[in-house]
Amino acid sequence: MVYELKTKINDASIESFLSTVEDLQKREDAYRILDIMWKISWLEPKMWWTSIIGFGSYKYSYESGHSWESMLTWFSPRKTALTLYIMPGYNFDDDLMSKLGKHKVGKSCLYIKKLSDVDIGVLEKIIERWIKHVRANYKTK
Repeated sequence: MVYELKTKINDASIESFLSTVEDLQKREDAYRILDIMWKISWLEPKMWWTSIIGFGSYKYSYESGHSWESMLTWFSPRKTALTLYIMPGYNFDDDLMSKLGKHKVGKSCLYIKKLSDVDIGVLEKIIERWIKHVRANYKTK
């Protein structure tokens, strides 16, 4: 049985997707993250699946040999938090994270309720570092 990922790039409109974000503050924060990620990556944002905005791509391979294409950097304005996805295995810089402000970290995600809870300059440095990490360690597009 071959597993097919649901998270694929598509031609859906980012504007249309963001217009469905009901919480006005979350929508404004999503546009700000969109600008930040574009400014750092210099890559055109694209919709992936139905609710993820991604920039660029890279091929990630597990030790098992399974591989998949993922976004260089990506985010989604979820109901509970702005979710910024970070590649599996990336080690957060504890010094930067301690300066970020109110946030949570999952296995490969950074969760922020609202951008006013964090230091935007620190967030930009975190995003910049993980983009540099991916570009240095994987073939990116």
